[in-house]
Amino acid sequence: MPEPAIKGGVQQPLRHDSGHKHVSGAAAYIDDLPEPQGLLHVALGLSTVAHGRIRKLDLAPVRAAEGVVLVLTASDVPGVNDISPTHRHDEPILAEETVAYVGQPIFAVAARTRDQARRAARLAEIDYDALPAVLSFVEARAGGEMVTEPMTLARGDAAAALKTAPRRLQGRMAVGGQEHFYLESQIAMALPGEDDEVRVLSSTQHPTEIQTMVAGALGAPANAVTVEVRRMGGAFGGKETQGNLFAVVAALVAKKSGRAAKIRPDRDDDFAVTGKRHDFEIDYDVGFDGEGRILALDMTYAARCGWSADLSGPVTDRTLFHADNCYYFPDVRLTSQPLKTNTCSHTAFRGFGGPQGMIGGERVIEEIAFALGKDPLEVRKLNLYGPGGRDITPYHQQVEDNIAPEIIERLEADSGYHGRRAALRDFNKTSPVIKRGIALTPVKFGISFTLTAYNQAGALVHIYRDGSIHLNHGGTEMGQGLYTKVAQVVAEAFQVDIDRVRITATSTGKVPNTSATAASSGSDINGMAALNACNTIKARLVDFVMENWGVPEDQIEFLPGCLRVGNQKIAFAEVVNAAYLARVSLSSTGFYKTPKIHWDREAGRGRPFYYFSYGAAVSEVAVDTLTGEYRVERVDILHDVGESLNPAIDLGQIEGGFVQGMGWLTTEELWWDEAGRLRTHAPSTYKIPACGDRPPVFNVELLKDSPNREETIFRSKAVGEPPLMLAISVLHALSDAIAAVGDYRLCPRLDAPATPERVLMTVERLRKEVMASAEAAS
Repeated sequence: MPEPAIKGGVQQPLRHDSGHKHVSGAAAYIDDLPEPQGLLHVALGLSTVAHGRIRKLDLAPVRAAEGVVLVLTASDVPGVNDISPTHRHDEPILAEETVAYVGQPIFAVAARTRDQARRAARLAEIDYDALPAVLSFVEARAGGEMVTEPMTLARGDAAAALKTAPRRLQGRMAVGGQEHFYLESQIAMALPGEDDEVRVLSSTQHPTEIQTMVAGALGAPANAVTVEVRRMGGAFGGKETQGNLFAVVAALVAKKSGRAAKIRPDRDDDFAVTGKRHDFEIDYDVGFDGEGRILALDMTYAARCGWSADLSGPVTDRTLFHADNCYYFPDVRLTSQPLKTNTCSHTAFRGFGGPQGMIGGERVIEEIAFALGKDPLEVRKLNLYGPGGRDITPYHQQVEDNIAPEIIERLEADSGYHGRRAALRDFNKTSPVIKRGIALTPVKFGISFTLTAYNQAGALVHIYRDGSIHLNHGGTEMGQGLYTKVAQVVAEAFQVDIDRVRITATSTGKVPNTSATAASSGSDINGMAALNACNTIKARLVDFVMENWGVPEDQIEFLPGCLRVGNQKIAFAEVVNAAYLARVSLSSTGFYKTPKIHWDREAGRGRPFYYFSYGAAVSEVAVDTLTGEYRVERVDILHDVGESLNPAIDLGQIEGGFVQGMGWLTTEELWWDEAGRLRTHAPSTYKIPACGDRPPVFNVELLKDSPNREETIFRSKAVGEPPLMLAISVLHALSDAIAAVGDYRLCPRLDAPATPERVLMTVERLRKEVMASAEAAS
């Protein structure tokens, strides 16, 4: 008779550990926690000019305002006035002599209530001497100033190959940025302790970085600062570095006043102060043959990065890493331009530059297809990575696990792509206003931090005498289900039901030197670290059982809820308690570092990624060519997650990632005016996808029987970021529909975000080009 399985082991579709709390409102976020007596609320005084020298700063009206207890400026920082996450040290906590964007914090005010603090922050009298502000791509390109060093990836001789290519074309694509729009805004609460100690509750993806920044600002050692994160109400990369400011300010107020301090900006201030997904202008020059096979490619990715470096260096690096997507470029040159502008400093966002790189490569494919009058899918398949030397990326990593052709072939058949495409062509011939389009686009996304040092994780596991387990690790929970997945790993390791595993808040006091929960690596590295801790304890238990019961190692086995010891079964809790009485340690740290990876940025060579995740999507749209309005009518997705740790959570990540990517490419538009003020600053002016924007037909399937070739945690694959790029199929489906206006003879060159206004302008431009072509022919 087979052994009963445990409840909640790996590969089981378990619900999110806090899912029932999310829907009932019982999940406690920082702003839900009981406020300590005497808590001070903090607000920031922000710059109102894009670039200027502070001539006068009169804070007397702020200090005199009702309820105000404390006002801080840069001169009140006892340590280092810097929160830059890089070596450049170019991001002061509070501005000193100059301001570099509208919304830059100049001072902080602490009051008895949040309303008092916010009202007081507006009373400052500040005069500026205006300085030239760089806002647009045109100005940034002309000035040529960059926030960090650019990078070039090259293989072969692209310039020579372009000259000899049978066909050649050039173009430029504009790709917009994106606001993170996490439901829980940036927030931090600091509680002062003895001597130089402080405890910080922060909504952050990177507790160790918060710890480092707070310690630096206070002039204290890291061991005096404890940072804790139980859960975030969304993050998407926007809380990897952007939480530094708020945590540091809260800590400064707490230590200066001796009272607990909390800061939670309202949505408008959060929009103004924090960075977004980088927007790009992409220039491409491609050579190809008559079949559509790419022979040479030269691309430049210019990014509007904002006023400081933040993470723009690694973001624009990763943009180049993903410009190839699933395609082999024989002779290639890819260059980044991280341009400096007087706007908020753009930062990490789900995909970390990869989506912008990938969309550039897909535009090149589309251009070739229209130039040759072919189905873009045919050109995609022709250029896929494959055998015979066609498996080396522009950064010289070999693609060893290529399953893109298999995924495309299966989705192509299962979605009925070719039949539907033919039917849409027939429909468009007789429909003068509504045009329909379809596109199938693949995804290949590299998994690992490109900063090699971040590819490490720690964990801490305790077993108590009753057999219950305490789990802690360096990963943070932002709604993605990381805590649940790692708990499943621990339950599987000890063969206990998951309700025996207690998930606890991430804390720098328990697991030190953590990496950011980012780069889709959370489950990979933290799951392996937890498993390492479990295996250490299991080895101790096996040694104890061998000695105590007098059985050889091969007669000891962890079974559901018990251990097989020779011919008997002993409950897990009983074995644990016996081990305790025998003075066996039931606690262990665990550690993991990702193998095989290495990267030489200067040479542009290495293996930055441990493996690749793959997927593909087919999207079908309908466009009203009189108004530019459109609907996404159907989406079919086939996605690779290896052996899924939790199919239910993975499906949710794929669906959510796709919809977020669709928002980036369609409705979400960031707009700064000529004075550098962000005008799309709240839900009233910034449109994220709503329930009604979800495709009415939405088929999502996990690729089966495809374990990870690399030794990842139970042969699973990352799922956080790759699904977002499946939404590129929506942009290309819109392009396909618009192309019907010109009888598919011209490439629409549809930029992103493809708002209804931009769709309509593209339709009108295409109509004019068709008319001009007809007149020229006659």
